[in-house]
Amino acid sequence: MGLLNIPDELVELRSSLRQFIDREVRPIEDAHRQEIQETGTFETIKDENLKLRKRSAEVGFYGIHMPEEVGGGGLSLLGQVLLHEEAAATGLVLAQIESIFPVISGPTPIYMDCTEPQREKYLYPLMSADKTTCFALTEPGAGSDATRIQTKAEPRGDGRWVVNGRKHFITAGDYADFALVFAVTDGEKRAQGGITAFFVDADAPGYSVTRIQRTMSPYQNPVELSFENVEVSAEQVLGKEGFGFYSAVRGINGARLQIAARALGVAKHLLHKSMEYANSRVAFGQPIGKNQFVQGMLVDSHAELEQARLLVYKLAADIDDGADGRQQAALAKLVATEMVGRVADRAIQVHGGNGFMTELGLEAWYRDVRAMRLYEGTTEILKTNIAKTLGL
Repeated sequence: MGLLNIPDELVELRSSLRQFIDREVRPIEDAHRQEIQETGTFETIKDENLKLRKRSAEVGFYGIHMPEEVGGGGLSLLGQVLLHEEAAATGLVLAQIESIFPVISGPTPIYMDCTEPQREKYLYPLMSADKTTCFALTEPGAGSDATRIQTKAEPRGDGRWVVNGRKHFITAGDYADFALVFAVTDGEKRAQGGITAFFVDADAPGYSVTRIQRTMSPYQNPVELSFENVEVSAEQVLGKEGFGFYSAVRGINGARLQIAARALGVAKHLLHKSMEYANSRVAFGQPIGKNQFVQGMLVDSHAELEQARLLVYKLAADIDDGADGRQQAALAKLVATEMVGRVADRAIQVHGGNGFMTELGLEAWYRDVRAMRLYEGTTEILKTNIAKTLGL
């Protein structure tokens, strides 16, 4: 497949997504426009989010990235990139907070390690958007180096385990029906066969949401989860005991590409808004877009976005064609998330004082995209990973 020869079926799928967003998402967000302009979000966003997931699942978008054997669409990574970019380019909050496509709070490739009973209890309800999950790995003392987690699961002697520990920065943890919790089961082996992934139901005794963590983004408020003597059975172990990390990496490439795609979409939206403003805002007798300083900012953003898009598309296609994926996914996320930060900053500058106001919504995206350089691999960790693939 040539770099720019996107298959017709993907182009049609992207068009269908746009129609779905215009029909199902935009009217909801428009109804809350004033509140969003004032606060960056709206009070009932969580309820609307869950409703949209159901609609997305019904029309086939929500699980389209999953294999066909579990009811998914088996969509390629390039296809996923195109759809995530398209959703983000709308500039709609609801199109990007896992309402249409899940990144970590719905079905992901890690769940392909489920046994059939686990699929029935956990995976299939995620596929239909009847349940929500959360990925409970990060801890106060274990972020980029997740191998240092302290949460422990100790055998009780009758095939059951007792989990104790604390997790933080957990997306969707406050309303998840169950968590995928990573715990140390062998302190000597740790990441080399001593960390196990457990399904833990949110209504289990000892499971609690102990704190909502506020961030600089109006859209992202993760939580702290605590586990005090939470009992789980052997049937709640995902994959092989001690090899939870091996399951975890199954979805890392896709997640990084999805984030890169969202960065492309947000950048496209911000550049579009900046172009509109530059052509309509008059200063000193002419549109500010005639000012070479403004032109320079817009051209820089346009050039960087085009470069990043070509790279992300190519890297996604390379993985689809059989590339290992470690370097490709890391490079895609690195380039795209660094790019969108610069585009967001220039968008504020082009709009001047108006860009600093909440009314236009630019500053909310400016704050939101800052986190892209942190989750699913910080910029620095990605560079380290890429360096290794280069033989450094």
